[in-house]
Amino acid sequence: MKKLVIALGVSVLLGACAGGMGMSGSGSGSSAMASNPMVGGAAMYPTKDIVDNAVNSKDHTTLVAAVKAAGLVDTLKSPGPFTVFAPTNAAFAALPAGTVDTLLKPENKPTLTKVLTYHVVPGKMDGAALMSAINAGGGKATLKTASGGTLTATMSGGNVMVTDAKGGTAMVTIANVYQSNGVIHVVNKVLLPG
Repeated sequence: MKKLVIALGVSVLLGACAGGMGMSGSGSGSSAMASNPMVGGAAMYPTKDIVDNAVNSKDHTTLVAAVKAAGLVDTLKSPGPFTVFAPTNAAFAALPAGTVDTLLKPENKPTLTKVLTYHVVPGKMDGAALMSAINAGGGKATLKTASGGTLTATMSGGNVMVTDAKGGTAMVTIANVYQSNGVIHVVNKVLLPG
């Protein structure tokens, strides 16, 4: 279980590094995979894993650094599949001053791992699957994260919104970034566990 949580945390961090996901690319199947969106100015290849794609996104350098600090790289290279809500560098920068530096300290590795794995949902939920779950839930989908917490997905004005345990809400800005071991949805805020 600890390895799964760590792997999920790594996936989240790497996913964040890989960046962006708007619901406009919410199709599924081979045609959607063939047309992965660019993230952080880099091509994202559906044949590569979350880590191998994330390290190329200039919008996810903070996430990549966090994944490395948490020791989650090998986990995120595992088969998965994982659904990662990947915060951008701007999302990390919006946290209170000093938060990221504090989380990256070796003594805070357990907290960093919990935050990162909170962005990872076991299984592969592309945009179509997320919207189906939201519709089936009467406008809300409760997603169980790798850290053991929950996220709530809703729709607002055609956008998928993800709400954390503290009531903070992030918008999916780039959706359906397919990976060999899952899918990444780029979000504009860091989600925090309760």
